[in-house]
Amino acid sequence: MKSNIKMWKLMVLAGVMLFLSDVAYAKSRMQDYVPGYNPDTASFAKRFIHRLGVEYRPGYIFPTSSFLAGDNSQWKPFEWGYSAHLKYSFQFKPNTCADRIYGGAYQGIGLGYYDFGSKEELGNPLAIYLYQGARIARITSRLSLNYEWNFGLSLGWKPYDEFENRHNSVIGSKANAYINAGLQLNWMVSRGIDLIAGVTGTHFSNGNTKFPNAGLNTVGLKVGVVYNFNRPEEALIKPTYQAPVPKFPRHVSYDLTLFGSWRRKGVWVGSGQIASPDAYTVLGFNFAPMYNIGYKFRTGVSLDGVYDASSNVYTIPGNGNECYKPAFHKQLALGISGRAEYVMPYFTVGVGIGANVLHGGSDHKGIYQVLTLKVEVTRSSYLHIGYNLKNFSDPNYLMLGIGFRFNNKYPTFHR
Repeated sequence: MKSNIKMWKLMVLAGVMLFLSDVAYAKSRMQDYVPGYNPDTASFAKRFIHRLGVEYRPGYIFPTSSFLAGDNSQWKPFEWGYSAHLKYSFQFKPNTCADRIYGGAYQGIGLGYYDFGSKEELGNPLAIYLYQGARIARITSRLSLNYEWNFGLSLGWKPYDEFENRHNSVIGSKANAYINAGLQLNWMVSRGIDLIAGVTGTHFSNGNTKFPNAGLNTVGLKVGVVYNFNRPEEALIKPTYQAPVPKFPRHVSYDLTLFGSWRRKGVWVGSGQIASPDAYTVLGFNFAPMYNIGYKFRTGVSLDGVYDASSNVYTIPGNGNECYKPAFHKQLALGISGRAEYVMPYFTVGVGIGANVLHGGSDHKGIYQVLTLKVEVTRSSYLHIGYNLKNFSDPNYLMLGIGFRFNNKYPTFHR
């Protein structure tokens, strides 16, 4: 458990460090890709609008298990959860290239405190996360419809315990992934103050690294206020002149991702499944030629290889619950998937769907799906956080790793 928590902390810390340093590597090559581009040499403090916000989020808890529906020590359903958030972000100055291309994108670090009405059986977890949002549509000069996502780590859960917390069938570990996404209205009340209100959905789970892993899901509302420390007055009015956006140089780049993780697995014994007593190693790679269509979108195909030590694990009747590993080749698979990525400053969100064309057993049959987040470290390297599903429903494994991008001609205005 300690090693699992340590790996999650390292992933979040690496992302947080991205915002505590002003990396300028990309600027040195921008003139090669965008004629006439003049990098902003001002300091980090002056180049961005800095924002501090607080939010309150009440949410309905989906009764996805008997525990949440009322089979717990309180003998009542857990229906509502509440959270309070403190968030710092930085936003591109208005009417700059980055502002026009990415819809006033902002990104930063958040801290949230959650209360699900059961400190004894669920705990009051604390979430630390990276987040990003941007404008979908401008309704008026001061009112816009935005999206926002959060991704990070939640700590302080009360996990399942056979003796002390046996009712809790949804949370199996003290540390869990935290994923949130939603839509919100953003009203610029004054030069310094924004009011926000919207809808949001949240998912907590440990990525199949420990049983149980049913997870906890909520949907609800959010209200908040944001203070902008150095926002200029012109941000509140429609600009009379718009900065020109250079034409995007379409090209093919190549992403090589190396990842690893660990996972637990349900193994069939008789007519039912038991949790495997061991955590199994997962190692893999993705090699993806990607066609960069524009500033916000790229698509392509990926060659996906994986070694999953839990694949095709089996039991022998009469030998109790002991699990046996098959031959090595039954734990390998090679697949091909179609990929699409939404590209924003610092972060790239991707989805994919594919199938294994070479494999050694039934556990690798079927269609697999991937959801990924790439966190930019340098111009041509990134941290990779992903999740693999089977047949749109069965959890497979986390994909935690690093990646490298070759032949990268993507213009960069955010560094």
